[in-house]
Amino acid sequence: MTGETILEMLQRVRDGGLRPEEAMERLANLPYEEAGFAKIDHHRSLRNGLPEVIYAAGKTPAQVGEIFFRMAAMGGGVLATRADEAAYAAVKSLVPEAQYHPVARIVELRQARSATQNAGSLAVLCAGTSDLPVAEEAAVTAEVMGADVRRIYDVGVAGLHRLLAHREEIREAEVVIVCAGMEGALPSVVGGMVGAPVIAVPTSVGYGAAFGGVAALLGMLNSCSPNVTVVNIDNGFGAAYVASMILRRIQGQAARTGETAAHSRNHS
Repeated sequence: MTGETILEMLQRVRDGGLRPEEAMERLANLPYEEAGFAKIDHHRSLRNGLPEVIYAAGKTPAQVGEIFFRMAAMGGGVLATRADEAAYAAVKSLVPEAQYHPVARIVELRQARSATQNAGSLAVLCAGTSDLPVAEEAAVTAEVMGADVRRIYDVGVAGLHRLLAHREEIREAEVVIVCAGMEGALPSVVGGMVGAPVIAVPTSVGYGAAFGGVAALLGMLNSCSPNVTVVNIDNGFGAAYVASMILRRIQGQAARTGETAAHSRNHS
């Protein structure tokens, strides 16, 4: 439940479109709702501006469906990561409007009451086609959270000309997410090209000595580009979540600067 949905609810009570008892019932689920097998945190978006997200792996399809349904009932957008077709089927039976992104393995619902404003410009890059599931997890997550996402895929350092062909587009982004496996060199190259935060995502792509992404992780942690930071192996979601928070801060600062400038002009 977001601040906007609570405000809308109060306005509907004022205008007679919602009974006070019904509003009280909804608010009773703050800060969390007890579902027996889970405590659903409806309060998170009020604390940090972004909602709780369902991690579907390890949960039964029925559990994913039930959590998704309860979150959707609160009026906000809902996101479930690492979801398979069975989890999506369970969600779809309860929330027919939900959409599935099979490459990203994400089930998502965007509701009019939870429509997010443009949070800023984000570029999501990946080194090779094998990195697509992680890159798409990042891209879809960021889109649901309001970012204007530009996908730039299959631009690994083995063919540097492919990356350089997109250099202007990459430089326009306010934050860049870079997903790469093997030796994990791409984020360092991108970091040297842009004046923006670069969030590196090591992927579990590569032969034996890649150690399931550990080689890429260590390479990224040792990046010589100081604007590169690193999340966990295959954690496209985590990269997108942090990127969305950075973008919201940038947009908020820009708005405050504009208001200050307008105030100064009006009093000059």
